Parts: sequence; C-alpha cells; structure tokens
Amino acid sequence: MDKLIRKEDVALLESQGMNEEDLAHSIKVAEKALEIARRTGKDLDLDLVARGALLHDLGKTQTHDIPHGRLGAELGRRLGLPEEVCLVMEKHIRGGLTAPEAVELGLPVKDYTLHRLEERVIIYADRLVDIISDPAGIVQSEAEAEERFEEILRAYPRYGKNQITLERYLGYHAEIQGPTA
Repeated sequence: MDKLIRKEDVALLESQGMNEEDLAHSIKVAEKALEIARRTGKDLDLDLVARGALLHDLGKTQTHDIPHGRLGAELGRRLGLPEEVCLVMEKHIRGGLTAPEAVELGLPVKDYTLHRLEERVIIYADRLVDIISDPAGIVQSEAEAEERFEEILRAYPRYGKNQITLERYLGYHAEIQGPTA
C-alpha cells in the first residue's frame, strides 16, 4: 500500500462499518489516483489525492444509492475530516454534477462540479478501478483500461451512465492523459 494512504483513514472506514469489498475498492482507487497524480507531472496535493480517493465512498457505510456521496460528506464533517476531503465525497457522484443534474437525482440543489485537478484525478481513478475490477473481465490490465477508456465507456452504459456523464468522464480522460491519449 502506498505510504501516503494513512492507516488511520483505513481504520476510520473500518470503524464506520465499511464492508471488505468497498474497503478494497477504496484502497485500489487511492493507489490508482496517486499513481495517476504522480504521472501528470503537475504539482498536486498528493495528501488530498490519497485521502479523498480512499474516503470517497465513506457514505457507502450507510447506502450504496446515489445519496452516498452527500451522506459520506456529512459523516466526514461530523468526524472532523478536512473540508476538501468531504467535498470529494460529496461531488464524486457521476463525476461531478451540475445543479440541474443534482435535482434530477433527488440531491440538494447545488453545483457539484469538480474544480480541482486533484478531484478529477480521483474520479477518473474511481472509474478506472471500476473497469479494471469488472467481474466480466472486460480488460486484462490496468494499462488496457486506460487505453480503451473511451471505447469501454461508450460500450458499457453502466460506466458512461448517460451522455452528459459520459462526456464529463471523457473530458477528464483527455485532460489527465494529455494529447497522446
């Protein structure tokens, strides 16, 4: 496990009742997000990347439905987590919703868009880990998931969700991977 992934944050997820599958996913997302963040060559807040990625699904200790982002952020605030980490939890649903999208999904009206590159790296890593971990084995390697990212999102609606979300994820992919993607 990457040294930036805090054992106390893993313990926090366990203490809140996160199941083993969700915990393993969260650790994989943190590791992938840190790998991607370092690869960008940009001066990113790696502590935020590690903590935001690891804790992004804290709300899944309460529900696996759409509100898990909001519920995770509320719980994170009660637990005294930094606001920027809570914002990752709150905004990660469908890669960062606009206020009208939030209304459609029954969430409080606000802008959930991702303003920091750190947030976009985390959400991109989350989607990649979902693809890499897909039980159908749609990719053979992590590199293949990145190489075929656009194709996979277009072919599997569970990853692209809808046209707005698909375009958002493809934008993150292009931004993070650069012009060679």
